[in-house]
Amino acid sequence: MIIAHQNIHFLRQAMDLVERIGSSYAEPGPYGQASAGAHMRHVLDCYHCFLRGLGDEYQVNYDARDRDRRIETDGEYASAVILRIVDSLESLRPEDLEHKLKVQVDAAAWKQSDELWSDSSVGRELQFLLSHTVHHFALMAMILRALGTDPGEEFGVAPSTLEHRRTAPAGT
Repeated sequence: MIIAHQNIHFLRQAMDLVERIGSSYAEPGPYGQASAGAHMRHVLDCYHCFLRGLGDEYQVNYDARDRDRRIETDGEYASAVILRIVDSLESLRPEDLEHKLKVQVDAAAWKQSDELWSDSSVGRELQFLLSHTVHHFALMAMILRALGTDPGEEFGVAPSTLEHRRTAPAGT
């Protein structure tokens, strides 16, 4: 269940960030980028699609996002949403990771068809969500730094990079 716990770790890290940064959360980036809150909303939308798909005949459609704008602007609300997602991820069992499912992503502009669904597993989708989350958190970190808000040294940094930093000789 390491992969589920890694996702939970990053989601809890996001809760801490949201509680710490105040109004910077909803402020657009200085060069017209989306706000940190908009990236958070997108990440949480993907977790919602995943979790909904587990209860929907194991079909995850990442294009069917809710796009709840309140997550973008209300950090307290976003934290509550994160907590519900964490609770759901904590309820996963080790045997769930092997469960097969169908996935659809970036197919919304095309006609719905069976060939747009790919085979996957719960464990593989948790790997995708982890990578996707870290990617968007890195974008959030850049936006926040440009606004003069420090997201923290490890926010938006991949687990493999953090491990490399801890174990690599200085200067590598």
